[in-house]
Amino acid sequence: MCNAVHVVRVHWVPCLLALGVLFFTAVEEYMLQMIPASSEPFDIGFVATRSLYRLLASSPYLNTVLAALNTVFVGMQTMYIVWTWLMEGRPRVIISACFMFTCRGILGYSTQLPLPQDFLGSGVDFPVGNVSFFLFYSGHVAGSMIASLDMRRMKRLRLALLFDILNVLQSIRLLGTRGQYTIDLAVGVGAGILFDSLAGKYEELMRKRHNVGSGISFISAR
Repeated sequence: MCNAVHVVRVHWVPCLLALGVLFFTAVEEYMLQMIPASSEPFDIGFVATRSLYRLLASSPYLNTVLAALNTVFVGMQTMYIVWTWLMEGRPRVIISACFMFTCRGILGYSTQLPLPQDFLGSGVDFPVGNVSFFLFYSGHVAGSMIASLDMRRMKRLRLALLFDILNVLQSIRLLGTRGQYTIDLAVGVGAGILFDSLAGKYEELMRKRHNVGSGISFISAR
């Protein structure tokens, strides 16, 4: 009994996850009724942002202003990613973005979800219209995560916090306008973390190869 209490105290996160596995396996998978094929997809983020949706639907001007601000934020992400490569000589961030958008394009083409019927579009959204903006997963969220992770790595903590806050607001707006499903946003966060890690491993691999090549050249010269 003491050992069990000790395990729960020390490893409480895995214990909570284990309870989650038991709950969702025993309750959700066997008791949750699936959505009929004739119905619109159920999205809990859409349910949570109903009031925001009604507000934006009744005020096209506000919807346009928020879309413009969101596009500015996307531009900020892009500028930071390009800046780290061209001005600071650090390619990791742009490698992460290339990994992320390539994978997003493949997955987005592989499984294409329908555009929500009540989507609130705007002429200042980026990109405009029913194009890659709606692919799985959210490139807006993933790009912001990639930039934020690099800012933390470079000790730009206030800028990273700002990007995280703007990313949350961006996610709320995307749900409120029905521009992305909740799963798009959640996977976007994970994708940003994953591809930042993969880019770091790629840089490390290239560094090791360069060091090995330099060592061989030095030995050959002797």
